[in-house]
Amino acid sequence: MPSDNIFLSKDPMFRLEQEMKIRNFSKNTIDAYLYYNKELLRFANKDPDEINNQDIKDYLLTLVNLGKSSSTINIAVSAFKFYYSQVFSRRFFISDNGIKRPKPEKKLPVVLSKQEIVSMIRVMDNLKHKLMLQILYSSGLRVSELINLKINDVNFFRKIITVRAGKGKKDRVTIISQIVLENINKYLVEYQPLVYLFESHEVGSRISVRTIQKVVEDAAAKVGVKESVGPHTLRHSFATHLLEQGVSIRYIQELLGHARLETTQIYTKVAVNKFEEIDDLLSRE
Repeated sequence: MPSDNIFLSKDPMFRLEQEMKIRNFSKNTIDAYLYYNKELLRFANKDPDEINNQDIKDYLLTLVNLGKSSSTINIAVSAFKFYYSQVFSRRFFISDNGIKRPKPEKKLPVVLSKQEIVSMIRVMDNLKHKLMLQILYSSGLRVSELINLKINDVNFFRKIITVRAGKGKKDRVTIISQIVLENINKYLVEYQPLVYLFESHEVGSRISVRTIQKVVEDAAAKVGVKESVGPHTLRHSFATHLLEQGVSIRYIQELLGHARLETTQIYTKVAVNKFEEIDDLLSRE
């Protein structure tokens, strides 16, 4: 039987990929961990068993100097931690001089007004593109969840969408409006997708993330939205608008599929209903 060393000499990433697949990591996580570990080896020009603490710190500093966000750097740290701690049993992340994670950036999410979102939807002549915007906003889906959404995941009677294996490989249920459901019916008749709700030119194949990003960007540009807008902006707006309407933050957490309430609480910092209440109070003086 060939030894692990033989496998490793052929491909330094073999054991890493094998371990992640055994643990049922998502494809996105596997791709990211493989990418950053390959980049580290290329940067240091070393084999995995030669990598040391300083090599990792030097590479992370390079990412910082390139202007990479703290979330991106954290992904790289997680990739190295898993590879060298779990696969090689190295202690880079344990000692006092170990690898530290950067402090998270405290940026507030970009939230559009209801009027801006309505304008973005109305300006789209293409039914398929219009529907993408409607579902992203009315159901709070991540773009990765939208491209994986299957026709059978839409329940027309209960007015819900079931998100299969979302972030963290967890299923969840979220809401969808009657108007959007009616547009889905029109869309199904006109486009006749077979498996996924939004398919590429190849029948039965998912549409790409970039296609949806471009649709959102184009809609925002057409109506003169000045902020940098992407699919996640519509998810942020969905959550914030629900909060402004008095919906329980715990319920919003469930709809979004957040594991921690602290993640959802960021929307309390951008909701404007409290400011409107102050305006109403002052206007009575």
